[in-house]
Amino acid sequence: MNRRFLLVLLSSVSTAILFLFLVVLFPGESGSFGLKLMGLRIKQGNNTFSALHRKLLHGTTMKEPNRLPGEKCTKADIVINQGATRPLPTGIPTYTVEIMNICFTGCDISGIHLNCGWFSSARLINPKTFRRLHYNDCLVNDGKPLINGGTVSFQYANTFLYPLSVSRVICS
Repeated sequence: MNRRFLLVLLSSVSTAILFLFLVVLFPGESGSFGLKLMGLRIKQGNNTFSALHRKLLHGTTMKEPNRLPGEKCTKADIVINQGATRPLPTGIPTYTVEIMNICFTGCDISGIHLNCGWFSSARLINPKTFRRLHYNDCLVNDGKPLINGGTVSFQYANTFLYPLSVSRVICS
C-alpha cells in the first residue's frame, strides 16, 4: 500500500477515535454532543461568569448566607450566572443570563434590582423580564416575585459582557 494512503487512513481513524472518546466523556446537555471541554469560572460577589452557564451549580455545594436575626432573605439569595453563547449572524457576541432565587428559608423575592452600568443590547429583551431603569439600576421580572427555586433568563448581545450584581431585593 501507498505510505501516504496509510498515513491519511491512520490519521482519520485516530481523529475519529478521539472524537468518539470526547463525545462519550463530555456528552453535553440532554444527550447532545455539544463538546464543552473546559469552562472558565470566575466568582465575583454575586456574579459567576462562565461559558458553561447551565452547569455552574452542578457539583458545587451551596451554604446558607449569614443572616441577621429575623431576616427572611438577603440579596445573597439571588444568584446571577452568565456566559457566552452563539454570536448573532452579524458577529456580535451574545450572552445568556440566569437569575435564580436560591433562598434557603423558602422565601419568594421581589423587587430585584441589579447593578448593571449602562446596560444595552443589540438583541431585544422582553422588558417584563429585564430592563434598565437608570444608570446602574436594572429591574428583574418586572419587580414581581421570583418564587423560591425559580429562574429568570434572557439573552443579550453586545461587544462585551456586562458585570451584573444584585443591589437590592424585597422579601415577599
